Amino acid sequence: MTTVLTSAKHWFISHQQAAFFIKVIFGSLMIALFAQISVPMYPVPITGQTLAVTVVGLSLGRKAGISAVLLYLFQGAIGLPVFASGPAGVAAFLGPTGGYLYGFIATVAILGYFSDKGILKSYFMSSVVAIVATGATFVFGLTQLSFFVPEGKLLQLGFYPFIIGGVIKAVLAATLVVPTHRFFSKL
Repeated sequence: MTTVLTSAKHWFISHQQAAFFIKVIFGSLMIALFAQISVPMYPVPITGQTLAVTVVGLSLGRKAGISAVLLYLFQGAIGLPVFASGPAGVAAFLGPTGGYLYGFIATVAILGYFSDKGILKSYFMSSVVAIVATGATFVFGLTQLSFFVPEGKLLQLGFYPFIIGGVIKAVLAATLVVPTHRFFSKL
C-alpha cells in the first residue's frame, strides 16, 4: 500500500501541472458534493459546504484551493446544480446566500496561505486558523444577507445558528487534514 502511495506522490511531484488540475477538479467536486448535505433553514441553510471549503483550503494550499473554489462557483454560475438547496445560475450570487459563496474565496485564501506557510505542523494552530478563516465566510455572507432580512434580525438568521457548527466543522477539518498531511509527508 505504501509503495502505491509513494509512487503516486512521486508522480504528483514530477507532473506538477497535471497534479494541480487534478487537485482543483477534485476540490471543486468535493465542495459540490458536500453542498448537497443540507438542512433547509430560511434564508440560509446549514450545509456541508463550509466543511469542504475548509478541508480544501487546508489541504490544497492557496493557489489550488482558490482555483478549486472558483471552479466550483463557475460550475454553479453556468447552471450546474452544485449549490446547496439546488439554486443555480447567476441568480444564486445575487440572492440572500450569495455573499456566503463569495466568502468561500476569502476563507480558502486565508486557509491556503497559512497551509503554505506550514500551519499543518500544528493541530491546535490549524484549528485556530480554520475557525478564524470561517469568519471570512460570515463577513461576506452577512453583508449580502443584510439586504434581504429585516433590521435587527441579521445575526439571528445568518450567524447565531451557525456558530457551533462552524467551530465543529473547522476543528473537524483540522482533525482530518493535519494527520493526513503528516502521513503523506513521511512517504
